[in-house]
Amino acid sequence: MANLRNSFPEKTEEEIHRICKNYYHHLCDLFLETIKTLTISRKGLVKHSPLSPEAIKLFDRLADEQKSIIVVMGHQGNWEWAGSAFSVLCKQQLYVIYHPLNNKFFNGLMHKIRTRFDAKTIPMRETFREMLMSKRSGEISATAFIADQTPPPESAYWTQFLNQDTPVFRGTELIAKKLDYPIVYASIKKIKRGYYRVNAEILEEQPQQTPEGFLSELHTQKLGKNIIEQPETWLWSHRRWKHKKPAKLQVPD
Repeated sequence: MANLRNSFPEKTEEEIHRICKNYYHHLCDLFLETIKTLTISRKGLVKHSPLSPEAIKLFDRLADEQKSIIVVMGHQGNWEWAGSAFSVLCKQQLYVIYHPLNNKFFNGLMHKIRTRFDAKTIPMRETFREMLMSKRSGEISATAFIADQTPPPESAYWTQFLNQDTPVFRGTELIAKKLDYPIVYASIKKIKRGYYRVNAEILEEQPQQTPEGFLSELHTQKLGKNIIEQPETWLWSHRRWKHKKPAKLQVPD
């Protein structure tokens, strides 16, 4: 509720409560849908979470041009189904970056879910090394960065996101520049209960030519726009704003 109030100061308390209620309905569905990934067929997956024709055309073009890519997205809609649908429909080898869970059972369960349709997983700390190895092997890959997590405040890129000072992981931008991989922004729209559509657009094809912070700002603001359009489908219950902007980064009035 605090996250919602701070993000939407213009909304009434009644509107905030309505978004909160709809969010928890969505979250319950999301848990069940994620488990369903263990048994859903390829046909069923594509029916429930298709990529738009424009997205498939974009990914096919990049694959045909022999370009590995970075896909940046947020915790919106059903990102697990989106990744699985990508693996079914697209030519690139999908790599999903994840933060290993302390509970071995649930860590193994999530690995099984995420790799069922032939995606591969990369522990967060090994991201650049694994991507570099993939590049040297000549593999055409797509590495998915879910970029709305909370980084250490001192090393983050800071911006205004949903009316709040917000730290953003620099890794997406830094790795894209080091490897010179095009960045694709993916968004997930909930069509109705149990059904989603994955859209995609080029964020930048030549990341090395962009100024510092440009890419981090761009994908963060695009996600903010998607959240405003369909707020109940974003992950409001995680601690996105647990850090305050360091004093040395504050701009004096």
